[in-house]
Amino acid sequence: MISHPWHTISSGSRVPELVNAIVEIPRGSRAKYEVDKETGILRLDRVLVSSISYPFHYGFIPQSYGQDGDALDILILCSECLVPLTLVEVRVLGVMHMIDQDEPDHKIIGVAQGDHRLRHVHELVDLDPGALDDIQTFFSNYKRGENKKVIIQNFSGRVAAYELIMQSLTSYQQAFRP
Repeated sequence: MISHPWHTISSGSRVPELVNAIVEIPRGSRAKYEVDKETGILRLDRVLVSSISYPFHYGFIPQSYGQDGDALDILILCSECLVPLTLVEVRVLGVMHMIDQDEPDHKIIGVAQGDHRLRHVHELVDLDPGALDDIQTFFSNYKRGENKKVIIQNFSGRVAAYELIMQSLTSYQQAFRP
């Protein structure tokens, strides 16, 4: 039997500072993978129309439920390439607030806890100059060829990200474990 990564994997033992994350899309990919809600198997949703690729690893926090009706998204910064369905412990840095198709679609931002090259990064301001610009540019453009509207609102630090994570864990419990 295949276990479902959204429902069977813990969100972590040190939430919200450190969270477990499941990689769906590796850095450098133009393929948009998603964990299928019914089966838990990774499926290809689409290939990005634009020529840009993901400048970070993209995934979700298990046992979370965001305002968009999916698991809470997380951008995982890591100096090495990771493969889809890798379980990564992530140190949370902040959040990007975004509206996608008129719906809130927040993106938690963090670094792989086990990456010694990023051990000095604890806040968004600790990132290399331009990292947040790369994130904002990617999300501003990745759906452009699909005629879909995306609005990047702003970035917030750890406290806002922690609050959003805790809300999503509570929402998950209410939706899936009544």
